[in-house]
Amino acid sequence: MLSLFRRSWQRLHDSLWFVPTLMVLGACGLAYGLIEFDSRTSFDGAKNFPLLFGVGAQGSRSMLTAVAGSMLTVAALVFSLTLSTISQVSSQYSPRVLRNFMRDRGNQVVMGYFVGVFAYCLLVLGTIRGTDEQKFVPSTAVMVGLALALGGVAALIYFIHHIAESLQTDTILQRISRQSREAVEELFPEALGAPADTPALYLAWREAAARPHWRSVRATETGYVQHIDAAALLAWATEHQAWLRVEQPVGAFVGEGNRLISYQPQAAAATLSDDEHAALVRCVRLESHRSIGQDVAFGVQQLVDIALKALSPGINDTTTAIMAVDHLGLLVQRLAGRPFPATLRTTETEAKVLVLMPARDFSGYVKLAFDLVRINSKGNHALFRRLLRALGQVGEDASSAERKAAVEAQAQLLLRHAEETLATDYEKDAVLATYEEVKANWLS
Repeated sequence: MLSLFRRSWQRLHDSLWFVPTLMVLGACGLAYGLIEFDSRTSFDGAKNFPLLFGVGAQGSRSMLTAVAGSMLTVAALVFSLTLSTISQVSSQYSPRVLRNFMRDRGNQVVMGYFVGVFAYCLLVLGTIRGTDEQKFVPSTAVMVGLALALGGVAALIYFIHHIAESLQTDTILQRISRQSREAVEELFPEALGAPADTPALYLAWREAAARPHWRSVRATETGYVQHIDAAALLAWATEHQAWLRVEQPVGAFVGEGNRLISYQPQAAAATLSDDEHAALVRCVRLESHRSIGQDVAFGVQQLVDIALKALSPGINDTTTAIMAVDHLGLLVQRLAGRPFPATLRTTETEAKVLVLMPARDFSGYVKLAFDLVRINSKGNHALFRRLLRALGQVGEDASSAERKAAVEAQAQLLLRHAEETLATDYEKDAVLATYEEVKANWLS
């Protein structure tokens, strides 16, 4: 149930319509409340404050009609600008950053504000009566509608500023980098039982893995692995006295019918009921797209995509590529000193229950961040030097000799590529000098 709630909430959080819908409902509630206030109280705004509330039925209708029409026009403009921005970002940077714009709270609130004011004015308009027998003008609700229209001017100015700022390269990179760093803070290490770090447990796992009677749980839908409920897997394994092996890591693409989880009962062979099988499938959530929430590699991939797009012949924007490399270096640097969650996990009280969780190691993150950028930096000595400086920062925080070796291996690949692709000795010497300068960072 908790996994289903998280899945539904994630979809609502990422949607473009959820916040505007809430604001429209809030505007309808505000209109109803103010109309009831005007109809049930003795407050007579037109009599007590004629300069503010002295608008008759015809004047109130005209004013609210003008406000409603203008709000609907501006709302259409806001939607058009948002779609135009999304199209431009997709073509200039990467299609994978579109969801960041769709879930942008500023855009959602502005859209909801204009549509909400439109709905508010329509509801108030329907209650105005001008005949002598049933004359009713909700003066408070009318004046609030005017105030909301004036607020729309401020909202439009904010929206234009927000869109202009959102299109800046450093803003896009900073947003992706911040979300990825937040995921790093949450996921490294991940609290899933205790590491199975004793040789006896590893030996028992290897013996079990070699047995032929592992049973497979197949995916019932197609999509990317967006979330693995590790705690639920460990609880399931404890309850059923079974060993589990998650076959697909977070971010992997899984087709319907593909193997998702393998399990092996430690006791006598038993078959799973439909409910037990469904409970195990629900531990791995598939979606049509990837998300940074539990997939730090997706954040790295977005930064890499922006760098590659900037290096393409049609754009040829070295400055943007350098900025992307800076954020890549910062993100991998955050990973360099952190303990990674063990792939083989157990409970502290049930040492025989084991769950194998596939995960990318530090070397994998270094390769993901720098391999493609290095390959596409052919003949660009400025980018080679910035890549080396980023590697120097990563190596400085690397917490083990193995991680420092991964940084050194990446630097050697970069030096060889620079030697093969740079045209002049001046450029080669500059890259080599940068390497010698930053090498002390990961050797210290």
